[in-house]
Amino acid sequence: MTALVEDATSDLPLLIREECQDLLAQIAEKTVRITGRAKKLSALATQTDRARRLQTMPGVGPMTAVAVEAFGPDLAQFRTGRDFAPWLGLVPRQHSSGGKERLGRMAKAGQSDIRRLLIIGAMPRLNWLGTRAIAEDSWPSRMLAQKPRMPVAIALANKMAWQFWAMLAKNEDCKVPALAGAA
Repeated sequence: MTALVEDATSDLPLLIREECQDLLAQIAEKTVRITGRAKKLSALATQTDRARRLQTMPGVGPMTAVAVEAFGPDLAQFRTGRDFAPWLGLVPRQHSSGGKERLGRMAKAGQSDIRRLLIIGAMPRLNWLGTRAIAEDSWPSRMLAQKPRMPVAIALANKMAWQFWAMLAKNEDCKVPALAGAA
C-alpha cells in the first residue's frame, strides 16, 4: 500500500495520495502505541500470582487475566464456579414456570468486559485450527455437531469461568488435559 501511495507515476490524484499518506502515518503511530501498551500489559500480567495462574488456561492471555484481576470480585464470595458464571452473565435466561424449564438467550448480567474476553478466548479453540485438537468424543465436538459456534463458545466460556474459580480457590494452575476432556 505504501509503495502505491508513494509512487509518483501512480494514477492516484494528489489529494488522494496525501490523504492516504496521512492515514498510513496515523496507522503507524497507533501501531507503535498499541505495541507499547501490549508490552506493559504483558509485564503487568506477570506481576501477580493470580494473573499468572489464569494465563495457564488455553484461550486466556494477559488482557483477560488483568481484567479478571482488576474488575473481578473476590472469588471467595462464591461457593462454587457454578455461582461465578452467572455473575459474569454466562448462563441462559430462564423463562420457566409450572415445572417446565424454558431457557432463553444469554443473561448478559454482570461484568461485560470479562464475559466478552472469555468468549473471545473461547472462539479460537472452536475454529478450524482449534478443532483439530479436540477429541471426537469430547463435549465440544458433540456440541459443535449440534449447535453453531457462538453458542458453543459461550458454553465453553461458562466452563472457563468455572475453571477460573477452581484454579483461584485451590491456588492451582490449569490442568490442560482435564480442561480439554471436560470442555
